[in-house]
Amino acid sequence: MIFTDDTVAALGFMAALADTVPDASESGDDELATPVQLATLLDEWKYSGRRDGDARELAEVAQVRERLRAAWSLDRDAMVGEVNAILAEANALPRLVRHDDVDWHIHATSQDAPLAERILVEAAMALVDVIRADETRRLSHCAADDCTGVFVDLSKNASRRFCSTRCGNRMAVRAYRARTGD
Repeated sequence: MIFTDDTVAALGFMAALADTVPDASESGDDELATPVQLATLLDEWKYSGRRDGDARELAEVAQVRERLRAAWSLDRDAMVGEVNAILAEANALPRLVRHDDVDWHIHATSQDAPLAERILVEAAMALVDVIRADETRRLSHCAADDCTGVFVDLSKNASRRFCSTRCGNRMAVRAYRARTGD
C-alpha cells in the first residue's frame, strides 16, 4: 500500500469533488450546483462533521473545489507552499480521532469548523503524505482529450491513464475508428 486508508479516502474525495465541474463530470453539468448535490457527495464519501446545507456553504465549497483542482496540478515544491498555506490559514492542529465506524485517524481541524475549511485541511493533510512519499505523479489527469477529470492513480506501476472506464472506452473506440476509417 502506498498511502494509509484515510489518505486514500481523502485523496479520493478530493478527486471526486474536483470532478464535479462540467468538463469532468459524468453528466457534463456542474454536479455541485445545489446544496442537495453537495449533501449527496458528502454522504457518498461518508464525510463527517458540521453541515449547514445552505447557499453560503455551497459557494465556499465551490471555491475550495477550484483551489484543490489547481493544487492537483502543482509540482512537488509548489504543492508544499500551497499545503503550508492551507494549514496556516486554518490554524490546523493535527490530532488522532475515532468516530462513526472509522478507527483512529488524523483530523487537523474541529468537526464544528465550516465544511469548506474541513475539506481544505483534510485535503492538505492527505497531500502531506503524497509529498512526503514523493508520489505527486499519483495525482493524475485524465488522458481523454475531451475530459478535465483528475484521479488518484493507485495502480502498482502508476500506469493508469483515464479517470473512468467510460473515458478509456471512448478513447479506445476513437482510436479504433481512426485506424479502420470508420
